[in-house]
Amino acid sequence: MFAQRFSATRRGARLARRLTTLLLDLWGVPYGSPASDTVTLLVAELASNAAMHGQVPGRDFELRLHYDVATGVVRVEVSDTHPGRPNPSRPEGGALDGSRGLLLVETLASRWGVDERQGPGKTVWAEYVLRREAVRGPEPESTPGGLLNNPPG
Repeated sequence: MFAQRFSATRRGARLARRLTTLLLDLWGVPYGSPASDTVTLLVAELASNAAMHGQVPGRDFELRLHYDVATGVVRVEVSDTHPGRPNPSRPEGGALDGSRGLLLVETLASRWGVDERQGPGKTVWAEYVLRREAVRGPEPESTPGGLLNNPPG
């Protein structure tokens, strides 16, 4: 599992995306692979939404990534303190309420949703199932500068 808070800015969203690609590579999902690109896109969309639509002045957003090696599921969770909630349901016209980014999330994720969080705001999450051939063995236990915590292994 990885958890980190970022400033609710475009720079914070970009850093969340970049750290995701590094972490996935350390977890055995090679940089530039379709699986890495897909999970990174999910993080990019959710982090961007938190920075642009979920921003409360003086408050950060939090990114949590979980990788269950046994099931191959990567779970992305982005929490912010804004009370507004995206609507994951489709209205009668078929288009998603909210941004086009949520349409990407719905299309790419195995499942996704919005949960309450402890304190103000909400957590938007998405799960992606990795195919076995998309993952190589995990890297050694060391991580650069202690930046990333608890890689599976």
